[in-house]
Amino acid sequence: MTPPTSPNHSAPIDVFISYSRKDDSFRAELEKHLTIMKRQREIADWSDRKIEAGSEWEALHRDKLESSPVILLLISVDFLDSDNCYDIEMQRAIERHDAGTALVIPIILRACDWQHSPFGKLQALPKNILPVTKWDDQDSAFLDVVEGIRQAIESLPKPAKDEKVGNRAGSVFITGTPIEHPRQFFGREKELKRLFSLLKTHPLQNAAIIGKRRSGKTSLLNYLRRITTTPADQLRPGQKYDWLPQPEAYRWIFVDFQDVRMAQRERLLRFLLESMGLAVPEPCDLESFMDQVSGRVQQPTVILMDEIGVGLRRCPELDDEFWESLRALATNQTGGNLAFVLATPESPIDLAHNTGHSSPFFNIFGYTTTLGALTEAEARELVSSSPLPFATADQDWILTHSDRWPLLLQVLCQE
Repeated sequence: MTPPTSPNHSAPIDVFISYSRKDDSFRAELEKHLTIMKRQREIADWSDRKIEAGSEWEALHRDKLESSPVILLLISVDFLDSDNCYDIEMQRAIERHDAGTALVIPIILRACDWQHSPFGKLQALPKNILPVTKWDDQDSAFLDVVEGIRQAIESLPKPAKDEKVGNRAGSVFITGTPIEHPRQFFGREKELKRLFSLLKTHPLQNAAIIGKRRSGKTSLLNYLRRITTTPADQLRPGQKYDWLPQPEAYRWIFVDFQDVRMAQRERLLRFLLESMGLAVPEPCDLESFMDQVSGRVQQPTVILMDEIGVGLRRCPELDDEFWESLRALATNQTGGNLAFVLATPESPIDLAHNTGHSSPFFNIFGYTTTLGALTEAEARELVSSSPLPFATADQDWILTHSDRWPLLLQVLCQE
């Protein structure tokens, strides 16, 4: 099968979930684990959860089935016994799979003899089946399924190389999710100048970005890791990108502690080692992790930690021993080639104190910056990026009523 082409692979991809109502609890648990993919704008929506009941429900439900590039089939005995699931939704999914217009991912919820059953349509299912049969560790099973879904979606073709972000028809303003592409990021020139000055010196220096919810912390982290390697023709005219003397030498590692996989110490350690290009030992415990990293970080490496407060509050495995080990790496075991940049709603020291941690890791952040409103020049540059120019009076009204806060600026410009 040739995977279906998404019109814009950088945009979230719609996902349709076909399931029996008797498996609704499983569907809800799966959607909870899929939330991280939605937050990272890899997927947009799923099944019929967002379709309001009413006279148009069937039409909208059918439209979702026909238009979604990705279809998940939650197969169980109850699914096979459902005329709607088996005779309608799965049949149409197989047809779209055969036509190359949908990526179909069957997920076996419970052990059922589907391969040798009288249900003939099952023999036509795609081979990329994700079984869920080990319920002794339910979270792990769901995480494996979500990772399988992620990998399958990543197989979808990318857009043509000459398609540039921000040049398509429609609004360029981002109002509901963090900004991903540097072209759409505005302001923070003072903060960026200071942060990059810390990251182009040797040894690399650690920094903390402090800001209240939706102040742009995640967007700033995304900008740091992408701006220096984004081709100039994909940026705004005159947009600065030469922040580092040798940007290709840097390795950027992004850790989002809202991702449930980062709540488990071993998974996080494996992720860090893989991202550094180092071998993953078995078992991958803290001691073997330290042995692998110490003395082996040869290029400038920046670990960006987003929502670290979530990690401190929800992840008991990330204890003081863990954080002390990271401090040792940053200060004397990586030759000055490793730095941490945190995004947090309060200072690292206060955050550690308020979450019951005492590790000296939180004392290594010599530079902290608190995100506030944009300068007037930065705010006007953002407003002026509209493909439909605003009158001067409208620009003044937007700046006044947003207080130049990035999110409010984006919302008012969008509206």
